[in-house]
Amino acid sequence: MINQQILPVIDADAHVIETERTWDYLEPSERKFRPVLFYSPEDPTRQYWVIDEKIRGFRFVTLSEQQLRDLSRRTGRNQGTPQAARDLDDVELRLKHMDELGIDVQVLHNTFWIEQVSERPEVEAALCRSWNRWLGDVWKKSRGRLRWSCVIPAMMIDEAIAQIKTAKENGAVAVCMRPLEGTRHLTDPYFYPLYESASDLDMAIAVHIANGNPTHCDLYRFSRANRFAMFRVPTVVACFDLLMSEVPRLFPKLRWGFIEASAQWIPWLHREAALRYRLAGKEFPEDLFGECRIFVTCQTNDDISYILQYAGERCLVIGTDYGHTDPSSEVDAITEFKKQEEISQKTKDRILSYNPEVLYGLQSYRAGRSTESQRAATA
Repeated sequence: MINQQILPVIDADAHVIETERTWDYLEPSERKFRPVLFYSPEDPTRQYWVIDEKIRGFRFVTLSEQQLRDLSRRTGRNQGTPQAARDLDDVELRLKHMDELGIDVQVLHNTFWIEQVSERPEVEAALCRSWNRWLGDVWKKSRGRLRWSCVIPAMMIDEAIAQIKTAKENGAVAVCMRPLEGTRHLTDPYFYPLYESASDLDMAIAVHIANGNPTHCDLYRFSRANRFAMFRVPTVVACFDLLMSEVPRLFPKLRWGFIEASAQWIPWLHREAALRYRLAGKEFPEDLFGECRIFVTCQTNDDISYILQYAGERCLVIGTDYGHTDPSSEVDAITEFKKQEEISQKTKDRILSYNPEVLYGLQSYRAGRSTESQRAATA
């Protein structure tokens, strides 16, 4: 059952966990590219995707529901999700769990593409097509409540543009990009045709923590900083690069979401940007993130009141990281956020509803719900 409140609660960062069924959407001619799920008999919880005889992509440790409860108890954060819901084998179960969590809409991001999946453009393109078709089917079963960010073959811009057009027709609200795509930064003019297309289609660019540069990943893979340096830091750097670039002015309607890196770094970037503006003799914008149409997912352990002094009211959204078991994951994040007394209800409404509506272009969902409520009231 959809919440009866007027404002929808939008989970701006939820996930799907790819399974072997994800690749059933490959065309017959592309089945030779199908990833193979490998695991050791000694530890079946640790699984790996194998593509072109190499371990590729990303696969979380597969935990039972009891193990998830134990993990939640150790971390003090609820990370428990039914397997059929996080794998999307049972869309109705996922919707039921969302009802229990007080969530009206989830925007789904991938798990697999956190790292590069192939050096071969044709392999990447085929896997993107299969994943996007899968999520299109999920959207159709969800009655509009499960929206998604499409994955793209970044090595083939024309093919990427073709895929996002099809994805838009099948429920996608964003284009998922990694902070580093091969040897290119997100401000590289190579991506401009993609940004133009996303802007024309009213789709956001969702920069999820990830890293598509294998050399950079390998540099930190076995360091103590590992995933923090591999995935989170490049996301923050990509945001700063965007703030200091001409891209927001070249594509003034394009919206950007920086997903799953928390938001505690916003004051740091704001101060660094202000310093560089002054040194360049340029006037610093009163609302830097708002003018650049940049949104950032916050977490319940962020100092949100402090961040708002720099982010402004139009920047923050929040997500649960549903389905994952990393430091950003908190299935009850929205419930816990609502309890924070130092944040006004007006600000909570912005973070839970208005801001993610704008980021993902979901205003029509609320309009549809209002019409539904009016019909119910007059029935």
